[in-house]
Amino acid sequence: MIRRRLTVRGLVQGVGFRPFVYRLAQELALNGWVRNDAGGVTLEVQGTADAQAGLLHRLRAEIPPLARIDHLDVLSVPADPDAKGFTILASDSAGGELTASIGPDTAVCPACLAELFDPANRRYRYAFINCTDCGPRYTITRCLPYDRAQTSMARFSQCPVCLAEYTEPAWRRFHAEPNACPDCGPQLALVDASGRSISGDPVAETLVRIRHGEIVAIKGLGGFHLVCDARNAAAVGALRERKQREEKPLALMLANAASCVNWVEAGEDEVAELTSHARPVVLLRKKAGADEQLAGVAPGLAWLGMMLPYTPLHYLLFHEAAGRPLGLGWLAAPQPLALVMTSANPHGEPLVTDNAEALKSLQGIADAFLLHDRDIVIRCDDSVLRRLPGSGGPQFIRRARGYTPCAIPLARGPDVLALGGFYKNTLCFTRGDQAFLSQHIGDLDRVANCRSLEAMVEHMQELLDVRPHAIAHDLHPDFFSTQLAQLLAERWQVPAVAVQHHHAHIGAVLAEHKMDAPVLGLALDGIGFGRDGAPWGGELLLVDGAHFERLGHLRPIGLPGGDRAAREPWRMGGAALALLGRQSEIAERYADEPGAAVLAQMLERGVPQTTSMGRYFDAAAGLLGIQPRMRFEGQAAMRLEGLAESYGRVDVSAALHGLAGESGSLILDLAPLLQAISSVSDAGYGAAVFHAALVPALAGWVEAAADSSGIRMVACGGGCFLNALLAGGLRRKLEGRGIGMLEARLVPPGDGGLALGQAWVAQRTL
Repeated sequence: MIRRRLTVRGLVQGVGFRPFVYRLAQELALNGWVRNDAGGVTLEVQGTADAQAGLLHRLRAEIPPLARIDHLDVLSVPADPDAKGFTILASDSAGGELTASIGPDTAVCPACLAELFDPANRRYRYAFINCTDCGPRYTITRCLPYDRAQTSMARFSQCPVCLAEYTEPAWRRFHAEPNACPDCGPQLALVDASGRSISGDPVAETLVRIRHGEIVAIKGLGGFHLVCDARNAAAVGALRERKQREEKPLALMLANAASCVNWVEAGEDEVAELTSHARPVVLLRKKAGADEQLAGVAPGLAWLGMMLPYTPLHYLLFHEAAGRPLGLGWLAAPQPLALVMTSANPHGEPLVTDNAEALKSLQGIADAFLLHDRDIVIRCDDSVLRRLPGSGGPQFIRRARGYTPCAIPLARGPDVLALGGFYKNTLCFTRGDQAFLSQHIGDLDRVANCRSLEAMVEHMQELLDVRPHAIAHDLHPDFFSTQLAQLLAERWQVPAVAVQHHHAHIGAVLAEHKMDAPVLGLALDGIGFGRDGAPWGGELLLVDGAHFERLGHLRPIGLPGGDRAAREPWRMGGAALALLGRQSEIAERYADEPGAAVLAQMLERGVPQTTSMGRYFDAAAGLLGIQPRMRFEGQAAMRLEGLAESYGRVDVSAALHGLAGESGSLILDLAPLLQAISSVSDAGYGAAVFHAALVPALAGWVEAAADSSGIRMVACGGGCFLNALLAGGLRRKLEGRGIGMLEARLVPPGDGGLALGQAWVAQRTL
């Protein structure tokens, strides 16, 4: 008989790992114990060598669906002659370095669904059914170890039947911390806009109101959704008007993947993402006629954001719409109900999470409120991703519910905190060889979002029990995130590390690929503060850890009106004409714009210049008359991509760009491309030409830098790489020229991943 101590690190708390070990030990006749601790799970097992070998093999081969083993260390210890049986010990939170992780919220599992729709089961149609394989984790947890007392379920005392399930290792709900039933757990309540209770079954009455064209605020896992009938154009229009979301696309929830086929194209990879434990919003290409059937959901775009139910409450709405069928068979057939499911965050404020807060802040937006009494500890929005053709993997647009706070593996380095940028803010803590990127916080132009960032720093620091050795931030001095970083650095007596915006974009890609060798960096985005104080955004860099060199940039183009130029593409169209020496055409071409004549005069006198790739996209949209004014960030570029997608392939034989050396820099001149599309009358054709010519221009630019530097690996970052035509086309071009291309996969390529890159650079600065 031999005895061993196994320490298991990874995602092993709150995912059924201890009962899994218990069952294995029973089957293999091993004695000993298992417990949660600060590092994850520790167990001691005593038995034969064959049984020990079997345990080590099956720990990995038969791991629970939500668990993940990152490290498994084995140490021989003295055998205990009196060892008898195998037990699960109470958690040990004292002593040792905290390295355990809490899992993300996950979709309800098939076993719970089977009980949910079984009239003989005591949890039939109970909206808070869960087990160790599914349900809330991150959004209900206050601190580690992950025990019920540390969650918002602490106030719900389990009834004797639930407690028996919770304490019996052989059962599926052993230490499922949110475990509950209708007799002892959270409850639903439907109220009107004044907070008065609405009688009847809350789910049934909610569906009635949605079918009558009303907007219902529904409390979910990480916050509230605003929900209406996606087929009801009047309801969708009312939601847009009340939420002041004029044209920004809305996400849809459908019962299953089979229900999506009428409106979108979904391959096997997309269906796999839709049905994964995380249940993100997946961008899928529209089919012909989708906009007619779903008027106002995603106007003018080539993509629809689709997601499937992930909470029992979601499933109950679709179950009610289907007539309350028995069993699970109905979930394999297409269902007609289509729900707009958009985040309840009015006017750019943080996602609403509290019942009283919802009744106050959503007043005038929602007609009714479907509430429950389980507190949301941490707000967490839906994740959004897309599959890029030929890339073999997903690309995040927003990384949040279902993925946060899963660690991103890193090369080991000092613990740091990075506070991101201004737009699409997230923060990042590193701990040992892991990075923890927060969920989407939002743009820091709102006081509430700034306060949310401060609260998230405090929460994640407590959750991870980490004291950073440095605070990283953007180079821009006026960002709230910069000012907060400097304040925290002074308070904690650690250095504040300023990281240039585009260096951070490339650093984020290198961090997830664990790349420390020098690479070329192609950073394409809207605008980031450059080292010279100018607005950069189309940059070719040489990145070597904490250091970078600016090898080249796009030819600067005027930025008339500053921030207004980023919201009004017609202004960038005027800037493009000025770049081409055609200022005299501006007033006539944009005669419908009251400020056209003044704009021409401004450009004649001189305006600030930018190298931004994002502004070149806006200039193309402005020249083609696609989107004179944007209703949301990136709308012009998205419409430009959508038109190019719809038009299809075009052949551009001539090189519509110039490449020149200037003061030691490689300058990519896109003026010939702007000239080529400036007189095109068919916007779809012009958009297709823009993309078809831009890709080889960028590839040639990178190849020139590769030839001169000898480096044949390029990391690509920045929000422009959310454009599938650009990213996919560039990948194919570079591969054909023998140049490797690294892309963001685990985090968004835009500002949502900036904090990871800042942390990576800061680690190499210390």
